[in-house]
Amino acid sequence: MSVSKTKEKTFVSTLVKNSYGKSLVRLTKIKRDGKHPEWKEITVEIVLTGPEFAGCYYDGDNSKVVATDSMKNTVYVEGAKHPLNSIEEFGLTLAKHFLEKYSHVAEVNLKLVEELWAQIPINGGLHPTSFVKGGEDKRVTQITKTRMATKVESGIDNLIVAKITNSGFAGFIRDEYTTLKETHDRIFGTKVEARWTYKNESCDFNSGYATARNTMLETFANHHSLSAQQTMYAMGDAVLEAVPGIEEISFVMPNLHRIPFDLINFGLENRNEIFIATSEPHGTIQGTIARKK
Repeated sequence: MSVSKTKEKTFVSTLVKNSYGKSLVRLTKIKRDGKHPEWKEITVEIVLTGPEFAGCYYDGDNSKVVATDSMKNTVYVEGAKHPLNSIEEFGLTLAKHFLEKYSHVAEVNLKLVEELWAQIPINGGLHPTSFVKGGEDKRVTQITKTRMATKVESGIDNLIVAKITNSGFAGFIRDEYTTLKETHDRIFGTKVEARWTYKNESCDFNSGYATARNTMLETFANHHSLSAQQTMYAMGDAVLEAVPGIEEISFVMPNLHRIPFDLINFGLENRNEIFIATSEPHGTIQGTIARKK
């Protein structure tokens, strides 16, 4: 049994891990330094870790605590000074700030999520001051930085895609619990969550994101799918080929089914047009694809 002592009390336990921070810090910045204004909307989560925070847990000694209000304000102040060309670059700047400003902080973990906005098309051009929110997908990054190492893991959430043909599922195990029918032509729908790890912090993050996203969409559309697993692997392999700066990529892809509705009982012909969209229960397919060593 481990015993921890303070000036006030002897504990029968010890603190083995600690972290704290600020979540859901929402930053909107209107960039006005280019030909057209840009709307940037980012949500930031900050988590700090370090052994010198232990006194706060044991004794309520807050002398080493960076107030989460200060963390929140740091996002806005640094956001004003930073060009915000990419969430990766901004996250790295924030991580560097916390390590340099507070010598007792051992590790900084940041998660940044960007909502995508664009100028409204109008009269064959772009409206100079009005914007529309993009699709449901979001750009994300996770920055982990210590005084010795930096890891940048970026990705995309909620990329909802579907194809109406060139997808099937057959040849799977059949036993007394199996009711699913084999099919060689089905609707394949999913919501892609992807995370990829960059080789280093000097990569072109905007190009990497745009190329990875477009490659995933093109591969999903063109791939003749014999299973969600096969399509997932094809998407990951294509991304690694297209973006040399990415070391590996992981996916979570639920199988979001559309079930044909039987119109025969209503005196109508089934023409493969009417489906019931289902969200649960659903299969969940996951995988990580890395470069060959």
